Amino acid sequence: MTTICLVRHGETDWNAAQRIQGRTDVPLNETGKWQAEQTGLYLKDSHWDVVISSPLSRAKETAHLILKHVHVHAPLVIMDDFIERDFGDAEGISFEERQKLFPDKQYPNMEPLEAMQDRMLEGIEKVRATYPDQHVLIVAHGAAIHCLLTILADEHMGLQDTRLVNACLNYVEWKDGEWKVRDYNVVNHLTQSSPS
Repeated sequence: MTTICLVRHGETDWNAAQRIQGRTDVPLNETGKWQAEQTGLYLKDSHWDVVISSPLSRAKETAHLILKHVHVHAPLVIMDDFIERDFGDAEGISFEERQKLFPDKQYPNMEPLEAMQDRMLEGIEKVRATYPDQHVLIVAHGAAIHCLLTILADEHMGLQDTRLVNACLNYVEWKDGEWKVRDYNVVNHLTQSSPS
């Protein structure tokens, strides 16, 4: 059975300001670094065979901070499949501005939903083919992970309106010939107060 834990990257200044990031390469802030450390400490006693990251720096930095605590014999693997959705003209714009400019959330030049769905599904199928029956950590992004979970989950999990928290954990497994969502938006490791 292939088990995957999808980790949303830690917080950035744009997350804190509710600015949509997409493919814009924004680094972690101090809270985000702390969240990544807490994630690594929480996962260190579990067995992991490989850690994979999106190519964006906030995901890679989160992965490297997790790897300080998690013992994996393979180097960090970068996979473009798990990059965040391109939000086109909405990137960098505040929540209030987006409400005014794009009330329907149809941002010009945004990656189509179907394209993101296809790429995320292709990504986990590549992971299953490359790491069969292994335990895999994938550090990715809120919209990308949400998209994948929504495809894989059964309809009464209520995922549609769930906002995935920075550094949350989401577990999926390949069992009996299909992907199953075992748990999502797990934040037990972030319950103590952060330094900021």
